Amino acid sequence: MQDPQPVEEAAAQPPPEPPQDAPADESVIEGGVDTIRERLSDFWDGLQSNMLTVGVAIEAAILLAAVVPAAFFGPRLRKLIQTQIAPRAPYGILRRAANAFAHLATPIALYVVLQIAVIALQTANSSTGLISAAVSLLTAWIVVRLVTLVIRSPFWSRVAFYVIWPVMALDAFGVLDDVVRQLEAFSIPIGSDENGVEQAFSALDLLRTLAVFGVLFWGARFLNHLIQGRINAIDELTVSFKALLSKILDVLLPIVALVAALQIVGFPFATLAIFGGAVGLGIGLGMQRTVSNFFAGFTLIADKSIKPGDVIEIDDSYGWVTAMNARYVTLRTRDGTSHLVPNDKFIEEGVVNWSHDDRVVRLHAPFGVSYDTRDVRGLARAAEERALTVDRVLKTPSPRCNLMEFGDNSINFDLRFWINDPANGSANVRSDVMMAIWDMLHEMGVEVPFPQRDIHIKSAPQGLKITSETKAEAISNSRED
Repeated sequence: MQDPQPVEEAAAQPPPEPPQDAPADESVIEGGVDTIRERLSDFWDGLQSNMLTVGVAIEAAILLAAVVPAAFFGPRLRKLIQTQIAPRAPYGILRRAANAFAHLATPIALYVVLQIAVIALQTANSSTGLISAAVSLLTAWIVVRLVTLVIRSPFWSRVAFYVIWPVMALDAFGVLDDVVRQLEAFSIPIGSDENGVEQAFSALDLLRTLAVFGVLFWGARFLNHLIQGRINAIDELTVSFKALLSKILDVLLPIVALVAALQIVGFPFATLAIFGGAVGLGIGLGMQRTVSNFFAGFTLIADKSIKPGDVIEIDDSYGWVTAMNARYVTLRTRDGTSHLVPNDKFIEEGVVNWSHDDRVVRLHAPFGVSYDTRDVRGLARAAEERALTVDRVLKTPSPRCNLMEFGDNSINFDLRFWINDPANGSANVRSDVMMAIWDMLHEMGVEVPFPQRDIHIKSAPQGLKITSETKAEAISNSRED
């Protein structure tokens, strides 16, 4: 069997010149059936010379045959890892890594078999392009699966799927260098440096910056979580100071990660001296409210007006502060909902802090009784004693029932009592106290009045009297009939 002509020699031969009587740019449609047949014949010849060869057939057969030993050794490798290695690994990332390798035992066995096949083919001076491409794709798939199984992070799972797998696929098909060159060619000029050299920022630089920033940002978040855990464990620090340090770390560490990523990829910061000032001014004008909320958050923590755990009331929202973030304060209400209140709203509109200096607060329970009540002093003492029957009412300071005024229809009292757990709500304890007063009034037989009006006519116009007399006569006549 005659060996096919090498692809390099075929490519080196110049293409045949078109006939002089035919146009050089003749299309397939204009050439008719003969041109289509000629093009298909050229494509088939190229396919035969490159793909339909003995070497490619051998590689395809090896790929199919490699599945058999992988399917045989894969379950045994999984059993070995699950019984011997995984139980001895400590809990945490090492235990998850061992379980991930056990889960991917069959693909790993297939990878080992294909690597052995590549070494054997290279020793025999045979082609390995097809198997090498399969090994690259299989490696990318194993890496992606290991990342998703070990780290269990949605962010890194997406990074592995959208970054590692495409890069390995492009490298497997041999087009990675071409893609890199195209990304480098697509660039945006950003100015000149101090030596007058034009600087540009390419699409490849952007991708490198995003990749490096992603790694550094993940590291910054891990470091932030570690530092905040150590800060929260220090009992000598106040809650507000811990929140201030947490807010500074939340803002500072991502900025440091971004600057470090730009520095690593070699971003020319000197070229942004003028352009950066204009962009900074535009961003500052467009983000006034965001910047205002940011600095308002620092002000709230610095002056200790509110802090996590305080019970506050702003507008129609009543609850306790669960978190103080860079832009807003999380206020959890009694109905279980979380209100995200911007930081600058506390400074511009004010806030009622029920537990600013002391968590003991005073509540009011007003009520009124009839003027037929004689022993108002005894009634006030009975109301004070009845308020103490409610669990959340404090004995010290003791409740106080004051006579407030002699109203139009009732004698008005105001029962004042104290609680020390406003986070559990104030309306509910006020309701319990007022229901206790209601029961006390009925037990004592004290009337709770309601508005009444008596109209006494001393004098009236003559026409009104005639009308009244006429109406009375009409009613009397209707009764007689």
